[in-house]
Amino acid sequence: MAAKQRNVRRAEKKSKKRQEQQEKAKAPLTPCEIEWRTETQRRAWKALSDNDITFLLGSAGSGKTFLAMAYAINEILAKRASQIVLTRPIVDAGEKLGYLPGSFGEKVNPYMQPLYDTMDVLLGKFGPKREFVNKAVVLAPLCYLRGRTFNDSICVFDEAQNATYTQFKLFLSRFGQNSKIIVTGDPQQTDLPISPPPMNEVVTKLKGVAGIDVVQFAHSDVVRHPLVAAILKKL
Repeated sequence: MAAKQRNVRRAEKKSKKRQEQQEKAKAPLTPCEIEWRTETQRRAWKALSDNDITFLLGSAGSGKTFLAMAYAINEILAKRASQIVLTRPIVDAGEKLGYLPGSFGEKVNPYMQPLYDTMDVLLGKFGPKREFVNKAVVLAPLCYLRGRTFNDSICVFDEAQNATYTQFKLFLSRFGQNSKIIVTGDPQQTDLPISPPPMNEVVTKLKGVAGIDVVQFAHSDVVRHPLVAAILKKL
């Protein structure tokens, strides 16, 4: 009799837990709340909303990647886009991921980790929002982009100061219907053997084109430790 009662209680707990999970899944996916730390961040958010292609350029620690990911995530949660396309130049691997051990994800994940870290901050590591967004994320190394078109997407091109001119042309030409592109980069932190980075030339040529905006972050926009801004000024 006691064993039967325990089984009944166990079944009731499982049923209650399942019901709670179903209720959470049905809960509205409210957008992430963004608190502006600087006026440039506020302007950048408006630029992201108003344009098809937005360049967020400037000092490390000014929130460029955070803003790009926050905007992309909110578009997914609002169901105004169906996927987030993430790409970063893999400079030290020469974009030849096939020579690295492991699966595709194991090869790419270390380079995408800063973007995942931002998702952790905005969404937490678990929960219905994170699960919903995770399903929308597409990893797209530059070396695998040829022939692809991204429709209904928010495409985030992070650390673009490490991309070659050819890679820029390849990425920007993947632009499909009902999509937006967000490019982040810091010309002062390029790992390429050439200076200035090709990103500068791309920005110069595209500046002023309708539907494209460039937002420049300064040292005063740095929101990491106060020493970061001082270090960047000195170095």
